[in-house]
Amino acid sequence: MLCEVRSLGLSGVSGYEVRAECDLSAGLPAFEIVGLPDAAVKEARDRVRAAVKNCGFTFPVSRITVNLAPADRKKGGTMYDLPILVGVLAAGGQLKPPEPGSAFVGELSLSGRLRPVPGMLPMALAAKAAGITTLYVPAPSAAEATLAGGLTVYPVEDVGQLAAHLRGEAPLSPAQVWTPGAEELDSPDFADVKGQDNAKRALEIAAAGGHNLAMVGPPGSGKSMLARRLPSILPDLSRREAMEATAVHSVLGLTDAQHPLLLKRPFRSPHHSISATGMAGGGSPIPRPGEISLAHNGVLFLDELPEFHKDVLETLRQPLEEGQVVISRAAGSEKFPARFMLVCAMNPCKCGWYGYGSRCRCTHQAVEKYLGKLSGPLLDRIDLYVEVPPLEFEELSRRSQGESSAAIKARVDAARAIQAARFGADGPACNAQMGPKELAEFCALDGAGSALIQGAFDRLGLTARSYDRILRVARTIADLDGAAGIGVDHLAEAIQYRESAHLRR
Repeated sequence: MLCEVRSLGLSGVSGYEVRAECDLSAGLPAFEIVGLPDAAVKEARDRVRAAVKNCGFTFPVSRITVNLAPADRKKGGTMYDLPILVGVLAAGGQLKPPEPGSAFVGELSLSGRLRPVPGMLPMALAAKAAGITTLYVPAPSAAEATLAGGLTVYPVEDVGQLAAHLRGEAPLSPAQVWTPGAEELDSPDFADVKGQDNAKRALEIAAAGGHNLAMVGPPGSGKSMLARRLPSILPDLSRREAMEATAVHSVLGLTDAQHPLLLKRPFRSPHHSISATGMAGGGSPIPRPGEISLAHNGVLFLDELPEFHKDVLETLRQPLEEGQVVISRAAGSEKFPARFMLVCAMNPCKCGWYGYGSRCRCTHQAVEKYLGKLSGPLLDRIDLYVEVPPLEFEELSRRSQGESSAAIKARVDAARAIQAARFGADGPACNAQMGPKELAEFCALDGAGSALIQGAFDRLGLTARSYDRILRVARTIADLDGAAGIGVDHLAEAIQYRESAHLRR
């Protein structure tokens, strides 16, 4: 007897429909799974056999063939355990065949209990797109599956509970659509930072326009402290942004039943020993997202920037321009989202004190070697450079607190509201994402502004890319001021953030 059970699979950070075709036929007892399964899928044979027996069912003494269609796509993971079990039992007459609009996803323990699987959100979205109306998932994954909307999601604890529901003996209650509670999203506050007003201003501009930022200064000047407070002034995640970011985290198993949806922007801070694969994504046989995708719609903070391996830094260049990364392998390619704010912190030299009195012990050649790890094309993709000097004693001993994150965020939100009204729902999300059309329309300069940027272009040796980035930053500064057009003062401030004596040497 043949039974077909609908299920779902993962490809990158997207889901797709899979149909488990289970056939029981005469012949020597065997249990084969075909359809390009990986090792985890092949091991489902033992998990299903044990779960069937331990839940009081009879495992068929037949030749069992399970085909996971489409058979030309590589299948990985443990999410096919439950549909295979349902198919085997239904083909053997121990369960009624499932309804055509239902699908099953879940990993089985040997006792028949269901364990959560990663990637539930993108699979639930794929189920909705495929016309599936009912989804049976492990109970810990039910909250995440409900985020897709338009699905009846049944949380299943074990095989016995599912069998009783399918027989109509003890119907399950559908999971309620998950909504966030009144959870406090604590973040470090800018009020704790003493001094460094110039750096705070640069961070405010970066947050208001989604710009990339590099901070240069000696050890202990507060670069990391400032960067870790950036999320407290970033705009709140929209529903679309939250779903996109959550999909990436879900695929890597970073969500749970209590936190199925990201409520604040991701802040990723990988160690400088990370590999190029860990940064950009990859792996075999099925590529997985890297740190730049985990930072999608958030912040990627690289502390001690020159300490990262050069090949790791070079992987950032294309994603910074395109907002995505494509991982190509012999077996195929995967596309991962990677639109993030890059925030970097670095010392001016190996010892950290170059340009600050007589404390530096580095030779000129050593400084050149240290900064030479950073390529010109990468530096050209950073919008703002800001120096973070050491604090004086008077600033450190001051007891009064600085401006709070809430006050700064109010100005950032106001600037983002101006951008949203300017670009519309189908336009760029922020000034940093403006293309040539938006630059020509919204970043026009008067005669004085044109003369100013022409002088800067010749004096600083700017490229076409850096010219566009200065205009985007100037547009953000004008938005923070509530100005309709870019003034000379806005442009001058944007140009000064483009300069860095330490990086330009």
